[in-house]
Amino acid sequence: MWAFGWKVERDFMRGVVGIRRENADLTERRAPLTPDQVKHLIQSENLKILVEPSENRIFPDTAYQEAGATITSDLSECNIIFGVKEIPTSDLAPGAVYCYFSHTIKGQSHNMPMLKRVLDLRNTLIDYECVQDEEGKRLIFFGKFAGYAGMIDSFWALGLRLVSQGISNPFTTIKQAVRYDNLREIREAFAVLADTIRTEGLPQDLVPLVCGFTGYGHVSQGAQEIFDLLPHDELKPSELPNFIENGEYSRHRLYKVVFKEADMFQPIEANDSFNLQDYYNYPEKYRSSFQQYIPYLSMIINGIFWAPQYPRLVTRDFLKNYYSTNKEMKLRIIGDITCDIEGSIECTVKATNSENPIYVYNPNSGDIKDGNDGEGIVVLAVDKLPSELPKEATLSFGNSLLPYIPELARANFIKNFEDLNVPAPFKQAILAHQGKLTPDYRYLIELMKAESKG
Repeated sequence: MWAFGWKVERDFMRGVVGIRRENADLTERRAPLTPDQVKHLIQSENLKILVEPSENRIFPDTAYQEAGATITSDLSECNIIFGVKEIPTSDLAPGAVYCYFSHTIKGQSHNMPMLKRVLDLRNTLIDYECVQDEEGKRLIFFGKFAGYAGMIDSFWALGLRLVSQGISNPFTTIKQAVRYDNLREIREAFAVLADTIRTEGLPQDLVPLVCGFTGYGHVSQGAQEIFDLLPHDELKPSELPNFIENGEYSRHRLYKVVFKEADMFQPIEANDSFNLQDYYNYPEKYRSSFQQYIPYLSMIINGIFWAPQYPRLVTRDFLKNYYSTNKEMKLRIIGDITCDIEGSIECTVKATNSENPIYVYNPNSGDIKDGNDGEGIVVLAVDKLPSELPKEATLSFGNSLLPYIPELARANFIKNFEDLNVPAPFKQAILAHQGKLTPDYRYLIELMKAESKG
């Protein structure tokens, strides 16, 4: 009876869109849509928008209200509810249709209870991370803004770290990304820093400053955009050893190295050659070759996709072995934008937030200490980096989401999954429909079972 009643009620609510508040972490200030984008949907698409009140959202409730939205804590009328990050299990409503970053498709253990609750409540769950075009490229993402904030914060952390080591340096003029109002302000600050580096140079203890970027997708591109605001030269990974050995580098420039898959991984079998598709299909046949470059790097900015079946880039064993014989390790900062716990960067042992963004990892003991003091390597592991640039990140994200909302708002989600008429990129991103995992995501059943036993 409940199921039948819900179907009738939901059919009546088509055309109503909800925007939920972000309450899993109160440092999260983003939203899926800006007030202006909401105004467009109301005026041009004749949709009804309900916005859950929030004190931490970058755009105040009044701005959405002035755009024509209704501010309410009751989103039960909505045909679909949009958020940004994971929803606490206690906030999930029976039968609702949700669209947010669920962080479940890798079987992330900390979110398996949430996914189970989604199924128990017969929810439909759409994950932005799985919204892709026909070539498998993601369509809805914050990636570049994660890269922007990750690079800014890594330079900020470098400045703090050097001061703690008694080294005066120009990076102390850079603030944490969240302390700037917008990207224009950030670019102005980096222009001043660039002039200082050109005229006064870097401290000798830091020369040459070599920054390694893993990957070349949106995250890495965003980080490189910020890095490229400073005077620099680019090197190939294979050029690093001779570059360092020859000593022909400048105090007035930084050096950049971009690592692609072929630079970071190699076949376990000595007679095999690297093949990208083979690596994706059979990652167990490969191992990391990235660690050979670590002695030459001052900073690592990690922006690759990683899943447990893939080899790690940096292992704790390598860091321990290397650090035990090289106390003056060149590597000072790891900006782990990807932020997979004990993942591609194994010394990323916990995620942080904007209020406590960095810790020092001691390779010998494996211990960590919050802040920038202590023996070891500073790790930046903020798992919500785009929220440090919330206005522009929301605008960019909303622009990519906006064209799909009218069709999603009017979709009849009561239909069977096979008959469901929603935009193709979103249909393939439906992890669960009416409380059942869809065919492409049924592998998560075993991962949920394993987590419940653990």
